[in-house]
Amino acid sequence: MNFNHTPVLLKQCIENLNIKSDGTYIDATLGGAGHSLEIIKRLDKNGLLIGIDQDINAIETAKNRLNGIVNFKLIHDNFSNIESIAEHLNLKDNSVDGFLMDLGVSSHQLDETQRGFSYMKDAPLDMRMDRRNRLSAFNVVNEYPAQRLKEVIYNYGEERWAKRISEFIVKQREQKPIETTFELVSVIKKAVPKAARADGPHPARRTFQAIRIEVNNELEILKSSITSMLPLLKKGGRICIITFHSLEDRIVKNTFKELENPCTCPVEFPICVCGKKPIVKIVTKKPISPDDEEIALNHRARSAKLRVCEKL
Repeated sequence: MNFNHTPVLLKQCIENLNIKSDGTYIDATLGGAGHSLEIIKRLDKNGLLIGIDQDINAIETAKNRLNGIVNFKLIHDNFSNIESIAEHLNLKDNSVDGFLMDLGVSSHQLDETQRGFSYMKDAPLDMRMDRRNRLSAFNVVNEYPAQRLKEVIYNYGEERWAKRISEFIVKQREQKPIETTFELVSVIKKAVPKAARADGPHPARRTFQAIRIEVNNELEILKSSITSMLPLLKKGGRICIITFHSLEDRIVKNTFKELENPCTCPVEFPICVCGKKPIVKIVTKKPISPDDEEIALNHRARSAKLRVCEKL
């Protein structure tokens, strides 16, 4: 399976990685290898690019695009397993010059109808980035109790109509399972009042986002993955993370802040006595967003935000 891929915030990522020609870089969300290709162009024979992706289609596409290039390794896994991946590759602490993470669903996954990520295309309810995982969108929609379903939709989709949508889903599935994306969209449209559907994004957008996050455990693994990357990172090495919605961005922002200022002493203490020292410095005090030109060329970039930290 091959696919078109437009890397988001490409120039800004490359600039902020401060690439060394003989460095080791890990693209933890390989996707279509758009970012990776630009990193490799800046490496000499002593440099190394490691690409990780849980989507086998991304791995196969990257193999084709990087064919003939020798200084790369591809790993079919989730970046949350970075410690075991590093052990498998015999990567030692302080051996990596930079990490890049481009979070969220990729363009090719949205475009592959049968994956069930898009509320604009009719397909079986799936939404698994890694097809080896057992939990799918079908399981979430048809098997989760109403209360848990409501919590997923509210917490991960920030959907004000979460309770009503979950109630309508439960009522519908009592008649027959909800099996396709369009069947789910139909239920959501019935649940969201007409006046609320008149403005704003597609009424199913937030619910689909929430279910996708739940299926792929996206938020739960994010903070722990960042902290797991730090021991591998060299002093002066950077972590660049692109997010696409406020939940992801908030986790990255707060995790960077905690790593920059880990002190747990009460604010009234005149000096620090806990002994916890800063681990990183935040490079981007405010997130970097795409300019109007990039958004015009790639509308899926419109909500992207890049945050960068550097290991001390």
